[in-house]
Amino acid sequence: MTTTTVYLTQQMFDSAEQTLIEHGPLRASTFRWPTGVCGLRLSNGDGNLVMLPFQGQQIWSANFGGRDIQMKSMFDMPRQTRDYLQNYGGLLLHCGFLAMGVPTDDDDHALHGELPNAPFRSASVLLGEDERGEYIALTGDYHHTVAFSTNYLAQPVVKLYAGSNRFHITFKATNLKTTPMEYMYMTHVNFRPVDDGRLVYSALCTPDTVRIRESIPPHVTPSPEYLAFIDELRDNPEKHNILSPDLSFDPEIVFNIDYKADEDGWAHSMQVHPDGSADYIAHQPGILNVGVRWICRMPDQDAIGIVLPATAGPEGYTTEKAKGLVRTLPGGESFVCEMEAGVLTREEAAKMEETIENIISGSGG
Repeated sequence: MTTTTVYLTQQMFDSAEQTLIEHGPLRASTFRWPTGVCGLRLSNGDGNLVMLPFQGQQIWSANFGGRDIQMKSMFDMPRQTRDYLQNYGGLLLHCGFLAMGVPTDDDDHALHGELPNAPFRSASVLLGEDERGEYIALTGDYHHTVAFSTNYLAQPVVKLYAGSNRFHITFKATNLKTTPMEYMYMTHVNFRPVDDGRLVYSALCTPDTVRIRESIPPHVTPSPEYLAFIDELRDNPEKHNILSPDLSFDPEIVFNIDYKADEDGWAHSMQVHPDGSADYIAHQPGILNVGVRWICRMPDQDAIGIVLPATAGPEGYTTEKAKGLVRTLPGGESFVCEMEAGVLTREEAAKMEETIENIISGSGG
């Protein structure tokens, strides 16, 4: 099957949802929110992704198995903005690329960098087939240029396959200059937590391998109970593996996790629901070497980043630079990473839990 490309323009998006392309169960449709943000719905008959083709190419929401899997947020629809916290409600946001994380007083970068709401100059829907099967996808170009300083091209791709409850994410950034460029990258994937959900992941859960973030970012006002909870999780990180409703993830708890990979280089993470099904994400620690977990449970904001695969931690450029985690991309070269996310059935989740246990025990995966 040859790849069919449909080039998008903002004039193709109206208030009424309209079918753009259809092939068997694969379908793309366009619409525009009252805020003016363009929306693209990719469907495969089993579920759908709603994406922002011209604003960060975020995955705003997703529905598989009849349930929404994105975080609960304060936003009922996306807003036109470059500000991270003024449009924070999506399932997936690309973060970075020149810097990423919470800026300290010594940093001048925006919260999580320029990518989350970046204005894409081009966007395209792809209809094709690869070794995984037939897919429908969104891709595009964001060209970031600062005279005498920076010139790079970001090109994400999200593929939704026929007959699958999971989707594949690729992110590529190319340094268009001849001189080296520092970079940081994170995929911020925000699932919706469930009470008594179990966190199952391919890492040992010890204070050395699942480390609580003890620094308090400026947008967080800690209570004595919150500080006591951090102290408890420092010594007993396994306590967070069951999302008991009485645990105080308010306003947020962050861990850095040392992941183990299977024989193919993939690490696996799940939130297993009480019914046995699971939310799922896989990443490659050989490329995205830092595994961040973010949990926030409040009445108007309920989210879990089961893992936020990254090249550095979330403490901002200066702090991560001191740790040796800010990378350098030579002129003309590209950084590429891949992930998979979505939903597993009860049977698939049980099989994946066995795989994860084997990875942790060292008997393969």
